[in-house]
Amino acid sequence: MASHPGSFGESDAAPRFALAELPVPLVFATHRIIRDCNAAFAALFGFEREDLVDTSFSRLYPQLDDFVRTGEMWRAHLPGGQVYQDERIMRGAMGRRFWARVNGRSRHAADPFAEAVYCFEPLNRPVTDATLKLTGRQRQILALVAKGRTNAEIAGAIGLSQRTVEAHRLRLSRAVGVRNGAELVAWFLADGG
Repeated sequence: MASHPGSFGESDAAPRFALAELPVPLVFATHRIIRDCNAAFAALFGFEREDLVDTSFSRLYPQLDDFVRTGEMWRAHLPGGQVYQDERIMRGAMGRRFWARVNGRSRHAADPFAEAVYCFEPLNRPVTDATLKLTGRQRQILALVAKGRTNAEIAGAIGLSQRTVEAHRLRLSRAVGVRNGAELVAWFLADGG
């Protein structure tokens, strides 16, 4: 049986694909600077690929503190070739905001941002005025609550104490006018998210 490049078979060579050939939004970054991305990634954000290459990821976040907070969280969870995922609001061309699930993997154990690849998946969740009135930290906690994470798991994921997470959840519930965690998740997934 003959083996062809890029196919699975008896060949020792692993299939290889260029970033541009992959059908999902992907980006390669060094120290949070976009070094390469495919057309699907650029289109997701409403840019041309050339507009994004060699620019900071910070331009794709609603606010600079969102960029900083996300970086701190990823730095804590991405080392050692780990895969990490979160959900967040991103900002595209013309200020358009949208929810995305981001999966990433680093190639360096000691410095997770030295070389990393990220896959962005747009989520079918509207960004409303109510959501934008929440702080970035509140949105971060809300996304984790909606994924069914406990206060202890959220605290570990974002580097806060469990008491601080509990306080954020209480303020969130009051801010959006719900009584408990189930109503908070329902609000987020239906109207507020």
